[in-house]
Amino acid sequence: MTKTLTITEVVTSLNEAESRFNIRRNDNLDFFSEWQDNLPELTQSERETLDRIKTSYLYNSADGSMTEATVNLLLVSPLLYLAGFCDPPYKLKGEKSVEFTVEERDETYRGRIDALVLKNKFWLTLIESKQTKFSFSVAIPQALAYMMANPHPTQPSFGLVTNGDNFLFLKLIQEPVGYYDLSTDFSIFARPHNELYNVLQIMKRIGTLIT
Repeated sequence: MTKTLTITEVVTSLNEAESRFNIRRNDNLDFFSEWQDNLPELTQSERETLDRIKTSYLYNSADGSMTEATVNLLLVSPLLYLAGFCDPPYKLKGEKSVEFTVEERDETYRGRIDALVLKNKFWLTLIESKQTKFSFSVAIPQALAYMMANPHPTQPSFGLVTNGDNFLFLKLIQEPVGYYDLSTDFSIFARPHNELYNVLQIMKRIGTLIT
């Protein structure tokens, strides 16, 4: 009988994700070159908007941890809009339930992703920033678990994990061999360069791939 498991309860480390889903990190720099190569140029207007978003976020976060909803309003939603993910041909769905089965283990995994763009090819995981113990070390394997629900396992899927302060991109291919890799970690506190520029450029680049 197939066992049904909740992603947030059983996938709590990279070792757990690799073991359960038979995936491995690919150290070849060419595997996930999309976060560095052929990035689009940003307009002056986009840069000014990102500067304003950063200033607003830092101002509002100075009082302490913010809720997921506040991070979404101040940061995530504007980035999705600027990346064009709210417009055709993309489809944006929030609080999307996902389910997939690992037949070799006779296990079904269920969970709920914060935002899903364009038919399961781009996943966004928003960490509850007030839960300081819920770090990237937990969010990354869970994001990989959500990405396993891509119904097209031979095609790459991409993810973004953020707690508002930091951003990290993921790439996963399930077949013929399960491989994943991660980008560098971008920080909203970086100076003097606004690393939201990098985040938006990568989102736009991924957008051209998943269409």
